[in-house]
Amino acid sequence: MPHVREGALHRLFHPRSVAFYGASSDPRKIGGRPLDFIKSTHFDGALYPINPQYQEVQGLKAYPTAEAIEGPVDMAIVAVPAPHVLAALEDCARKKVGGAVVLSAGFAEVGGQGLEWQRQITELARRTGMRVVGPNCMGSINVRRGLLGTFTPSAAGFGLVPGRISLVSQSGAFGGYCLSLIRQRGIGLNLWVTTGNQSDVDFADCVRFYADDEETDVIVGYVEAVTDKQRLVEALTLARERGKRIVMTKVGSSEAGAHAAASHTASLAGSDQVYDGLFRQYGVYRARTIDELFDVAYACSLARKPPQGNRLGLLTVSGGVGALMADAAADHGMDVAPMPDEAQRRLKAIVPFAGPRNPVDMTAQLVNDVTLFEKNFNIMLEEGGYDIVVAFLSSVGQVPALSDELLQQLKKVLARFADRTIIISMLATPEVRKLYEAAGVMVFDEPTRAVRAASALVRFARESARAEAADAPPPLPAGALPAPTKALNEVEAKTVLASAGIPVVREVLAATEDAAAKAAAQLGYPVALKIASVDIPHKSEVGGVLLALADETQLREGWRTLMKRVAERAPGARLDGAVVAPMVKRGVETIIGVNRDPVFGPVVMFGLGGVFVEAFKDVAFRVAPIGVAQARAMIDEVRGRVLLTGLRGQPPADEIALAEAIARVSVFAARNAEHIDSIDINPFVVLPAGEGGVALDALIVPRHH
Repeated sequence: MPHVREGALHRLFHPRSVAFYGASSDPRKIGGRPLDFIKSTHFDGALYPINPQYQEVQGLKAYPTAEAIEGPVDMAIVAVPAPHVLAALEDCARKKVGGAVVLSAGFAEVGGQGLEWQRQITELARRTGMRVVGPNCMGSINVRRGLLGTFTPSAAGFGLVPGRISLVSQSGAFGGYCLSLIRQRGIGLNLWVTTGNQSDVDFADCVRFYADDEETDVIVGYVEAVTDKQRLVEALTLARERGKRIVMTKVGSSEAGAHAAASHTASLAGSDQVYDGLFRQYGVYRARTIDELFDVAYACSLARKPPQGNRLGLLTVSGGVGALMADAAADHGMDVAPMPDEAQRRLKAIVPFAGPRNPVDMTAQLVNDVTLFEKNFNIMLEEGGYDIVVAFLSSVGQVPALSDELLQQLKKVLARFADRTIIISMLATPEVRKLYEAAGVMVFDEPTRAVRAASALVRFARESARAEAADAPPPLPAGALPAPTKALNEVEAKTVLASAGIPVVREVLAATEDAAAKAAAQLGYPVALKIASVDIPHKSEVGGVLLALADETQLREGWRTLMKRVAERAPGARLDGAVVAPMVKRGVETIIGVNRDPVFGPVVMFGLGGVFVEAFKDVAFRVAPIGVAQARAMIDEVRGRVLLTGLRGQPPADEIALAEAIARVSVFAARNAEHIDSIDINPFVVLPAGEGGVALDALIVPRHH
């Protein structure tokens, strides 16, 4: 009988005893480092070196196997050559070890026999219930327990500060580098793990464990590729429900980067835009640089409460830096609203040569009168009503006496305005920085990074509010038709979509020229005329669309023109005739589509029509299905959305109807995930507010199994 996977990964992160396979007396070797590291910390569990060649390793009794150990073993660290790893894990399984971290390399990342060995590791984990991290990883760390189950030099000497951030990295080298940065910056860390080849425990498993961990507030992740959609979605959903903030770096956005990631992990990389949409969908902040990754994680770990809005006050001792921060705030979409006139007069009365608008420039007068600090803060927060204030203090943090005096004033401000966020930008000694952080204030060396952190906190607050709002995907109508199993023409495709609740244009499929003329008369001129053929999915490529035909003469001429073009440009195409539809005179053209991602399945896409999609790739993605609120978020992400707001006297578009259509397409795609390869509604015209929207053209491509 397999033994139970106790508390998921609990015994890996919180072991009471650790066995070391391949334990070496030389602390410079991979087999010796983890034991040497853990011996030097305050780890309170039992340590069991396993090496049949020695009676003692690093001053501890050595054992030939785990079965020879009298007491229970929660965790094993395996650092033996690849051909011997499976035997070590079998020994662990017989001992009922909870989990193993395999540091050894030489598996799927090198191919050949390594692939087979890794497959056997996976099979063992499934058969026995033992959790396995790796192989080809750098291990795991629990800072509070002093568990340094790793060989990375970044852990040497410990020097880690307990905190509320937990990190998971698919790359061992990246994880080790991050560990060094964490130590260098003095950032508080809770748990750390690198997943390597992910034979058993994968990235999503670790995110899920962190989501349930009471000592983790912020989850930091480095991901190259995901192979199990459901596990990741469940992990991100749980993290959102638990109020955890997730900051991730996802590589592979370029062709070269995607190739490097796939080669490194021997796994499949999905579309970068899909990952971007998934992260937005589940409130994950995607950091594009390592500095951004840790700046945002650091800010999240120290923020007292989520900001209520995006009104940003800027306080500075330098007018030039104030302008720099204001520019950065504009780039990040923050509201740098000016101070009220009366408040500006009060600030001028305090310092006549100050800049009172916002940024508020205290000038270097702060050095002569430190009480200006508290006075300016009180006026900005009380009368300016700012949700966040970023204060630039130059190098004040390097003068302990002055920085301490300012901190005492700042504590009064914090007590009075407990619902606001205050960020300080200054050069500071490590000791001064710790004092400010202990008071609940984050400190950044560089002012624009402080502004970026402020914008990230606002984004998390918005995502949290969106998550709390009910956003269930709309139900499919009772009469919804199933997805097609064969190619459909345009009219047939729109019939299926209409049954799923997606509004489509009135139209008639005419088999003959006379039937087309009769249909046009009934629908009313002007009309559009489009070729109907399952063999011509993109009609414009063969000149198969004519617009604004004003009367019967133009319609009949148009019919003949279409038939001639198709005969010349697609001679083998099967023709069903032509579609006659009334011209939609007003509205904004958009595109709603679905593509099947190899990892995440049906993914819904939205973009504005015309050059915005074709030239600028101005689109947003979400993993289907989604609700109307997520659809609204997609609309907001598209740069061309300004066209929906009404330009040059045009009425604003019906964004509510558009969001409902996007959500309904996503639901239909998710329900028919196994039968649809793609859907293309182009254009979906959004009519003026209150009038809805309508699909003018549609294509459904069935999936061929």
